Order: sequence, then structure tokens, then C-alpha cells
Amino acid sequence: MNFAIITGADGGMGTEETRAVAEAGYHVIMACFCTKKAQPVCDKLRAETGNQNIEVIGIDLANLASVRAFADEVSLRISAAATPGSNPYLELLMNNAGTMETGRHCTVDGLERTVSVNYVGPYLLTRLLLPLMAKGSRIVNMASCVYAIGHLDFPDFFERGRKGSFWRIPIYSNTKLAITLFTIDLAERLRDRGITVNAVDPGVVSTEIIRMQMFFDPLTDLVFRPCIRTPRQGAETAIRLLLDDDKAGLTAHFWRTNRIIDIGDKYYHHPKMQQLWTDTERIVMPFLK
Repeated sequence: MNFAIITGADGGMGTEETRAVAEAGYHVIMACFCTKKAQPVCDKLRAETGNQNIEVIGIDLANLASVRAFADEVSLRISAAATPGSNPYLELLMNNAGTMETGRHCTVDGLERTVSVNYVGPYLLTRLLLPLMAKGSRIVNMASCVYAIGHLDFPDFFERGRKGSFWRIPIYSNTKLAITLFTIDLAERLRDRGITVNAVDPGVVSTEIIRMQMFFDPLTDLVFRPCIRTPRQGAETAIRLLLDDDKAGLTAHFWRTNRIIDIGDKYYHHPKMQQLWTDTERIVMPFLK
């Protein structure tokens, strides 16, 4: 039995992804910020799927030491699961967790919190888990169509999210551009290993992340929320990328509603892709040693 990791697995889409992967027979690790909140979700999914190999391990993507500790714990779990004639590995990694902060918050690592949770944390986690993967492993990163309005200005991106004053939507968009470029770059670096990396846009999904914490939220809920996707609908394309046989071997793509979206050559040869990789490596290097 091989392993799967879902970050933010106790949220709306994360729960649906965890359910689908558990039903497919994987040993699923729910990587969650609040283990107390996640454990009842885990218990419910065990009962519903009949898969008892679902567990919760805490992770704080806004704390790079926590990301390293999580990866070390996963390595121990996979090693402990090995038996004579059986060498389990990490087959599926779903970088699902995300945030859109309502104000500027600096992490212990000196990063803007949205940037850490949506990009730097998943980057480090993925880098740390690569030694546990094998040919056929799949990595899926949760992106968004708002990558198209993202801009990367260094070092402002890491420290403040953007140039100028705090504004949550542009900063969120910048993180989604970063995770999209990371997806493309990493996919090419891993092509010879047979590990695939794809990004998925779930569309506008009825989750807490779309709340603006503003006076108009009740009106938005009444008028807008019934028209958008349910968590299951939002998670569907990611689930297909994780599990479908016909998706095996497909890599470096941006997906929406189970289709490859042509995002244009400018993103596959983005002028800041190399600097993004280099600067991110510099930030996470102490945690890779």
C-alpha cells in the first residue's frame, strides 16, 4: 500500500480529495494546521470509506521548521511500513492548502503569511518529499485562474507579497502565479525521473477562503454562493489528476474542469521563473540540509 499526502485535508476540497484517495486504497496522511479540528474529519472518513489507513499529522506551512518536521515524520512512517518484499513510497502529493490573509502578517521566517502558506511552504514540502517518491508518483498543486493577474517583484514578493500597500487579492494572485511557475519548472526537472507535476484551477468554490470579512459578505452569501461550485465539484479535476490512469505521464500542464488549459508560452518561458527558483532555494536551503 503506497502513501498519499493531502495538505489542508480537513477543508472542503481537501476532505473530498482525501475521501477519493482513501477509497482508492491509499494510506492517506492528512497534513493539517489544526489537528484537533482535523481528527473528527479523519474519523468520519475512516468510517465512510472503510479505509482505516487514514491519519492526521500536523503541519504549519507558515513555519518552515514545521514543514521540515512534518517531512521527517512522513519519512519515518513510510520506512516503518516497509516489509520484506514491500517497499512503499509516496505516490501522491496534493498541495491543496491555501489562505488569503485579511492583513499583512509576517511569519517567523520573515515571509508574508499568504506567500508562505500558498507557495514557499508547499515548495519546501515538495522538495523534502521528493526522495520518498518513485517513478509514477504524481504531484498536484492547487493554482487559480488569478495567476494571470499576478506579478513577481523581488524581494517584495517574499517579504510583503507585493510592492506597495497590502491588498489581499493581488498578493493571493502573486502566490498563484508563483505556484504555477514552480509547477512548470519542477515538472521539467523531474521529467527524467517519471514523476509528474501539474497545476489545477478549481474555479470559484464555496469555501471559507472566498470570504472577504467585509460588510457585504452576508449579501454575497445570499446571492453569489448558491451559483458557485461545491467543494466536490471544485476538487474533481484534482482527484482525476491524482487517480485516473489516462492522466499518468501527463506533466507540466495547467488544468481546469478536467481539461488542459493553454496558458501560453509566456508562462512556460517566464522571465522570472529562474529567479523565483533561485531565490526560493536560498530561503529554504537551511531546511533542506
